[in-house]
Amino acid sequence: MKKYSVVIANRHQTSISLEPEFYAELVNIAKSKNITINQLITQIDATRQISNLSSALRVYVLEHLKSQL
Repeated sequence: MKKYSVVIANRHQTSISLEPEFYAELVNIAKSKNITINQLITQIDATRQISNLSSALRVYVLEHLKSQL
């Protein structure tokens, strides 16, 4: 588990704790959408149903990968 610093909505700096594999996949998803990792996390944060942001990011990665199958 590693901590990463991110900025949500260009104004709120926070840190997330994720396994490097999940963070790397978030970076790949952001690149495929032509957006920054901070923009992707902002989008996920705005629509999440899970109170913990790190958990919401993991679920997002899982759902994204499942949709690719």
